[in-house]
Amino acid sequence: MSKENNTLTQKALRSIVSQYEHGQVFAYPTEAVFGLGCDPLNEKAVRSILGLKERPEEKGLIVIASKVEQILPYVDLNQLPQGVHSKIMASWPGPVTWLLPKSAHTPNWVSGASNMVAIRVSSHPVVKAICNALDKPMVSTSANPAGKEPAKSINEVQQYFKHAIANKMLTLIEGNLGEQSSPSKIYHSLTMETIRS
Repeated sequence: MSKENNTLTQKALRSIVSQYEHGQVFAYPTEAVFGLGCDPLNEKAVRSILGLKERPEEKGLIVIASKVEQILPYVDLNQLPQGVHSKIMASWPGPVTWLLPKSAHTPNWVSGASNMVAIRVSSHPVVKAICNALDKPMVSTSANPAGKEPAKSINEVQQYFKHAIANKMLTLIEGNLGEQSSPSKIYHSLTMETIRS
């Protein structure tokens, strides 16, 4: 990994793809904070993240991708009001998360107690490289236990999750954060309400 340009080697990407397919959880840099991620369709992996964060399932998690095509199985864009689709597409790739109507394909352990699912198409080079190698999205939720500040460095991730790292339950992916000072803005696609500014 070159920290200067957030470039993952092909060898590193092959390892990440293999681990993703076997249900591994990752800590990786995003636009503003380190995130925890895994295969959204792997229930055991997602529940591992919820356990690490002490986060209740009903709150739901973000699904992050490198391109719109990767999130299409998770959403029902036909439910969007007229004109909203173009606003969403204009905000991506970037640090904007949208609550979108979920498809029947999206499990409750991702969406939580909601008929919506949080989606972001990222411009962060590490996220893009991983999702492009997978040609699939990942779960994305801030790397911190409940009540703690989101990790902004590998050191903070290590402090929060020493036990999980030691037991190989969590793989660290190094890299620089993006230039955002706070986690992504979240908008509701049906009401256009700002959920997180």
